Amino acid sequence: MNDLYARHRRVLPDWLALYYDQPLEITHGEGRHVWDAQGNKYLDFFGGILTTMTAHALPEVTKAVSEQAGRIIHSSTLYLNRPMVELAERIAHLSGIPDARVFFTTSGTEANDTALLLATAHRRSNTILAMRNSYHGRSFSAVGITGNRGWSPTSLSPLQTLYVHGGVRTRGPYASLDDSAFIEACVDDLKDLLGHTRPPAALIAEPVQGVGGFTSPPDGLYAAFREVLNAYGILWIADEVQTGWGRTGDHFWGWQAHDRNGPPDIVTFAKGIGNGMSIGGVVARAEIMNCLDANSISTFGGTQVTMAAGLANLAHLLEHDLQGNARRVGGLLIERLRAAAAQDSGVREVRGRGLMIGIELTRPGTDEADPDRAAAVLEAARAGGLLIGKGGGHSTSALRVAPPLSLTVAEAEEGAAILESALRSTQ
Repeated sequence: MNDLYARHRRVLPDWLALYYDQPLEITHGEGRHVWDAQGNKYLDFFGGILTTMTAHALPEVTKAVSEQAGRIIHSSTLYLNRPMVELAERIAHLSGIPDARVFFTTSGTEANDTALLLATAHRRSNTILAMRNSYHGRSFSAVGITGNRGWSPTSLSPLQTLYVHGGVRTRGPYASLDDSAFIEACVDDLKDLLGHTRPPAALIAEPVQGVGGFTSPPDGLYAAFREVLNAYGILWIADEVQTGWGRTGDHFWGWQAHDRNGPPDIVTFAKGIGNGMSIGGVVARAEIMNCLDANSISTFGGTQVTMAAGLANLAHLLEHDLQGNARRVGGLLIERLRAAAAQDSGVREVRGRGLMIGIELTRPGTDEADPDRAAAVLEAARAGGLLIGKGGGHSTSALRVAPPLSLTVAEAEEGAAILESALRSTQ
């Protein structure tokens, strides 16, 4: 392992983050478990950053990939592609967007980049509204709208970005308000902001902020924003890269917690739909998707082998009601974690919904982030046989828990016990 780490450091960028003091090489997985190069077994509560959505080595997906690879792997979007059309039809139907068109990419970054292109071209504006504490990817344009300093290496951008309040319920100037007053204050802030700028192209928002530490506003905030946006003709882009496909349990899409004024104009997706295969995409109304007046393709977006994986994975998800499982098992897990954290003065909050749970750590007796302890808990959990993630806005001090959606009650209990022990050992 040390040799591989040394080789990694010699040929890969210094800014390519690795977890753990002794980085981990994962060699194989099955169900909700993975194994490392030394043969150690781990319960996986992070799923390759919320990407292994259903299960490791899911037989339906591996079979679909193998069979498709035996026929043809790739031909590009210059040719008709049956698996791509079939998956697009299913996603268009599930999206809730009327007269929907679907464009496939290879990642969430590329999906958000495409959404920004569509919105700015359609609206003839390069101004974007984004949420504070947000994360939308690592391309030049996506970095330019990311409201999280830890993931924004440059201030240069092709876009003018204005940041809006509301993505974090328990921090910021409105944290002390009740939900109704919080929404009202955020809407007033949006109205005031729009009075000082040229009309923006779109608001892009994660229904639950992923890299930001699984924070979210009260249900209905984006519906209230939508009333203001509609008055200006401003589009709403829902970044569902981490929240889509039923992970939040209560809804298939995260935006559905804010659906009083209808669906978003554009939805971006990625991660879980491919269960590890590189699939991203954009869903938009036809008038928006078709607004580009130049040719475009996606060489690897929608390639046959990834589309076969997506079709098999989506079918498994729907047939086995993994959204319902996320709601049921996730509800048990979050209550178990809240009980474990109740006696820990360094746990500021346990939050989330479904199988998307954040545990924010602060220094006892203060409201200051505690990234050192977050790193220590990550190490202790690994030593106990559990893999989790971390994130957060001003400082990386939120633990991120996001297992595959097929998690069992027994596995939820096992993981919660390991995480409780890791928290206790680092107090």
